[in-house]
Amino acid sequence: MKLPAPVQLQWDQLAPRERRSVLVAASLIGLALVWWLALSPALQTLRGAEAQHRVLDAQLQAMHRLQAEAQALQARPKLAFEEAVRALEASVRQRFGATAQLSVVGERATVTLKGASASALAQWLAQARIDARALPAEARLLRSPGAVPPTGPTWDGVLVMSLPAR
Repeated sequence: MKLPAPVQLQWDQLAPRERRSVLVAASLIGLALVWWLALSPALQTLRGAEAQHRVLDAQLQAMHRLQAEAQALQARPKLAFEEAVRALEASVRQRFGATAQLSVVGERATVTLKGASASALAQWLAQARIDARALPAEARLLRSPGAVPPTGPTWDGVLVMSLPAR
């Protein structure tokens, strides 16, 4: 490697021991740079790979469960519109009792809720999807005013569900 003239002049004026010291210092700096820029990040990635692998495996398992659930739902026989309405009415009565009202217009069902618990609402949505093949199309829910019961907050509002085509 050819050094610039002023640097070459300085190098030539150094004693052999000083040259060796400069080469050792430059080598140490070079090794430190290689460590900080190349090896250290790679080792950190390698150390975190196992934990990241576990997280990704858990996500993959969740995706497989969702895929199996979707395929099971797709494999179910078609449901007649009237059967879907009956199943939806039954699920509303079962989960909410008198705290909800159901009205059906066309292929949409509107459920008006008063003080429905979050857990009952989540269970009902899953049941409506499976039993009545009803899917949420619109939701306008507000947290109920007042004290929070031991079972958690309650919700007031309207859910519009899409029913299977006639």
